[in-house]
Amino acid sequence: MSEILTVVSEMKRKPKILIVDDDAAMLSSLRMLLKANGHVVESAQGGEKALELLTATDYELMLLDLQMPGVGGREVLRHIKTNGIDIKVIVVSGETSFSAVKEALTEGAYDFVRKPYDAGELLTTIDNGLQSRELEQQHKALGHALEESEKLHRYIVNNSPDIVYVLDNEGCFTFVNDRTENLLGYKREELLGRHFSMLIHEEDLIEASYVFNERRSGVRACKDVELRLNINDEAKTVRYFDTHALPIELYSVGMYNPGGLDGKSEFIGTYGCARDITDRRRNEELVNFQAFHDLLTGLPNRALFEDRLKLAIAHACRSRGHLAVMYLDVDRFKLVNDSLGHAMGDRLLQIFAERILDCLRAEDTLARFGGDEFTLLLPQISNKEDAAAVARKILESIRAPILIDNQEIFTSVSAGIAMFPQSGETIETLVKSADIAMYHVKSNGKDSYQFFSEEINDSHTCHLAVERDMHKAIAQHQFEVFFQPKVNPTSCQVVGMEALIRWNHPEKGLVMPSDFIPMAEQTKLIVPIGDWVLHATCKEICHWREQGLPKIKVSINISAIQIEQEDFVKKIVNTLDDFKLSGDYIELEITEYGLMKNRENTVQKLRKLSAHGITIAIDDFGTGYSSLSYLQNFPVNTLKIDRSFVKNIEFDTTKTCIVNAIASMAKGLNLHMVAEGVETVSQLNYLTNLGCVEVQGFLFGKPQSAQVTFDLLCQRVGGELESCLYYG
Repeated sequence: MSEILTVVSEMKRKPKILIVDDDAAMLSSLRMLLKANGHVVESAQGGEKALELLTATDYELMLLDLQMPGVGGREVLRHIKTNGIDIKVIVVSGETSFSAVKEALTEGAYDFVRKPYDAGELLTTIDNGLQSRELEQQHKALGHALEESEKLHRYIVNNSPDIVYVLDNEGCFTFVNDRTENLLGYKREELLGRHFSMLIHEEDLIEASYVFNERRSGVRACKDVELRLNINDEAKTVRYFDTHALPIELYSVGMYNPGGLDGKSEFIGTYGCARDITDRRRNEELVNFQAFHDLLTGLPNRALFEDRLKLAIAHACRSRGHLAVMYLDVDRFKLVNDSLGHAMGDRLLQIFAERILDCLRAEDTLARFGGDEFTLLLPQISNKEDAAAVARKILESIRAPILIDNQEIFTSVSAGIAMFPQSGETIETLVKSADIAMYHVKSNGKDSYQFFSEEINDSHTCHLAVERDMHKAIAQHQFEVFFQPKVNPTSCQVVGMEALIRWNHPEKGLVMPSDFIPMAEQTKLIVPIGDWVLHATCKEICHWREQGLPKIKVSINISAIQIEQEDFVKKIVNTLDDFKLSGDYIELEITEYGLMKNRENTVQKLRKLSAHGITIAIDDFGTGYSSLSYLQNFPVNTLKIDRSFVKNIEFDTTKTCIVNAIASMAKGLNLHMVAEGVETVSQLNYLTNLGCVEVQGFLFGKPQSAQVTFDLLCQRVGGELESCLYYG
């Protein structure tokens, strides 16, 4: 009886909750939330502190982050399991991969809540965990008192979280505890005297006939057998069922009277315990769902798609039929993500999936491969026209405007189609062929569909060859920096240089940037290539300085992809420091698109560079946004007039107003104006009269190698190009 009083006392005490996270702000937020809801809370910043507190204090429940420096969440879980610490653990983590969830549950976690969490969901999970622990503690503690007396036994059984029953030797109920009514909706009086089979789900009757009325005892007795019990749908209980059957884990043992006839033990019935495993089943179903589905859209993932494609190929081979694989990519999706945010991008992907599903048959499979890429399996189709009809239907559906949070978004899709067996006979070749066809659509204007063909494959192979050669070019130092002079149009003095990359290809000779830079940006090789250009340029500037040449600022072209890198500013500043160069030796040229892409992040980085004395120029000005608002917000120093405007100055005077407008804008905003592509004296005179302070073009010189540029600067120490003549 003293043990019972102890248990009751324990239940009356408010449970203590330990919060473990390495983020102080997260700890503070969780602590305030839980205290506001009446919980007793302590916190530990990091896993090491958590282990100390677990050793010194008993807690009922823990909120645990997985990803922490030093002692991580998994080590804490293993410590709890190894040392047999009695505590419910709810993992609250941003790491939501299938493997992470599975590992946490395997290590003994009660539940898993994803960051950022919903406060209501978290509080409900905590309450469920505390209730579950209370029931478990109640069951465990009272279990020790079962041996004391029949009265205590009855108390424990009726308060057990499990169904406890006794059958006679005919399989009829002679005892059931109160838990039966809570879980199944049957009162004890309704079950007593009735055969156990009335509770068993019809599909489990055969197995239950061997284990529910168990005759064996000892180690051979039934344990860990999963069955389903019927639920009384007519009962008015507090439990809300979403199914007509309750999954249970059964433990049962035969009971014998040792004083039977002829001195033999007499079988008198079965004692059993059935545990509700609904939560465990749901967790297992969730884990299994996550293993084969995309959580954002609910669509099959790559693994499930490939499994269904494998079956469809096998069926097509047997029936000598056809199928199609379609590779779909949302056009301009990154622009939506960058400009409207990832939440809007996620909603767009969900609507995109819904619209495609509305265009499909029940037997078709749409899967999300990742990012904004989807694959579609069209089994049992007659010919290419069937696949083309589906593609046209999808394109038309996606073109319709999408309204999200009162914002109207227009998008489109690029689709590549591979037919079986013409475009491939395996999963890999079909998906690859459809992918190649899709990229062909992307490179030819988007918003269309294309069937795979050998001609497209040859073109794609050529692109892959360029990408492969660029990797070799970086490793084998095949790139070279050329320089083109920037000249003061009035004095004809060299006032600056622009660094331009060239590729000395071992087979193709000198390759111009227009032939490989787009591919470099697409594959993100522009990042290491850009780093190399910066390093090579700084090295050449130091060489000029060591030879006593006048100080000359050099412009370097920067891609939007480079700006997106987290270490973009650090790389530039560190490179200048390595060569002991101040920031005023360098000017960065960025296109208007590069400035506007992820605007807030870009302006912060450029302001940091500007603080180091580095100037910013807008390249090809006038061909992009041309907005006064962004010119005022960005730390811009120079506008470079695009060569397409300069080219038309002397041939079509009606277009010179564009150059005039740019000049007026630059003057009004107190910006330098540089014109590129100057090839005639008349163009030079016109730009000089507009107030252009720097010009560059073939009139003064084409881009030349570093050695030729150095020789030129040595010949003209004053920097003057006589008579504005072409050099080299």
